Amino acid sequence: QVQLVESGGGLVQAGGSLRLSCAASARTFSTYTVGWFRQAPGKEREFVAAISWIGGFTYYTDSVKGRFTISRDNVKNTVYLQMNTLKPEDTAVYYCAAAPFYRGSDYAGLATYNYWGQGTQVTVSS
Repeated sequence: QVQLVESGGGLVQAGGSLRLSCAASARTFSTYTVGWFRQAPGKEREFVAAISWIGGFTYYTDSVKGRFTISRDNVKNTVYLQMNTLKPEDTAVYYCAAAPFYRGSDYAGLATYNYWGQGTQVTVSS
């Protein structure tokens, strides 16, 4: 069983920055793909970014490319999401998710991930 704990959310003005952290309990965390998803009120949960378990390959949804950066520190068992130039439309609850490497490479698919954090609120004011 893997436990994921997100932190770093908050209220920020448009154009500002936040860094989200996702701390994992798995001792073999380096073999997990990790993704960030978000869910705004009244909307479905959507893919934001992911980082592969090997090679550190990164993937982003088009709306955050050039503004968000996902990274991981396997020594600290932590994945980060650096969010710059935030926009009001980025307002959502952000969830960290993890999947063992053998669950496949559909990084943007919710069904790929079998471990989820509790979420952290990000609010961007205009």
